[in-house]
Amino acid sequence: MSRPARLGVGVISAGRVGSVVGAALARSGHTVVAASAISAASQARAERMLPGVPLKPPDEVAATADLVLLAVPDDELAGLVRGLAATGSWRPGQIVIHTSGAHGLDVLAPAAEAGALPLALHPVMTFTGRSEDLDRLTACSVGVTATAGDEAAWSVGEALTVEMGAEPVRVPEAARALYHAALAHGANHLITLVDDCADLLRGAGIGNAERMLGPLLSAALDNALRHGDRALTGPVARGDTGTLRKHLGVLEATEPAIVPAYTSLARRTAQRAEAAGLLDAGAAAEITELLERPEHP
Repeated sequence: MSRPARLGVGVISAGRVGSVVGAALARSGHTVVAASAISAASQARAERMLPGVPLKPPDEVAATADLVLLAVPDDELAGLVRGLAATGSWRPGQIVIHTSGAHGLDVLAPAAEAGALPLALHPVMTFTGRSEDLDRLTACSVGVTATAGDEAAWSVGEALTVEMGAEPVRVPEAARALYHAALAHGANHLITLVDDCADLLRGAGIGNAERMLGPLLSAALDNALRHGDRALTGPVARGDTGTLRKHLGVLEATEPAIVPAYTSLARRTAQRAEAAGLLDAGAAAEITELLERPEHP
């Protein structure tokens, strides 16, 4: 894999992701020549992660950079790319990268039409915008999307990813939406699930819920990644409807807002356990019937 020439990088904007990816590119030998940062938090982050880098408006950042890194929220990306095209900020030979997981290359079409090389590089990691994220970046994958059939473009995206210390994984344009849905379903909903569990424990008067949950959930995650559905345990996988009735009863009495999520996940667990041969059809049907009752005992 050929190594890209040293590039002048422009970061739009210095949010949690942009500041870290910009710092990673600088660490790999590129030069961050400018960044945009509107909020006070972004300005402080830029000062911390990109010291000495001048802060400029987005059009000036794009005009001075060989590689433009677009790290704005998903819904703002298309408008930003079109706006920069209207100001003549894109030029032939420029590399334009966005970090959105939800978007592919279509959103960069105005830059590509001006002769820029479009790439999507999505780090599969959550970021705080602090220096420890640089170490996290070296342990994560990056979803790389380039123009189909343009092997040189794919190589540029992969080489930049490797330079930052991450592992490139090719994600075809047509797969971007499903790819991102899978990641968001796992990472975002995991946080909701864990926080709900901690709240339930605290509501039961149990102290230091996070310390109790940490080893259990870490082991469950490790087992799931290693063994898939064979790692399933608990009342659903055992077909223990008596325990499920108790769970549903106490949740409806104390935290009814959690019941829909509990029943949905229990139903999906039963489906997976049955498909994996862990739960026989009769027990799965009994669990499904219990979970679908409008009012649980």
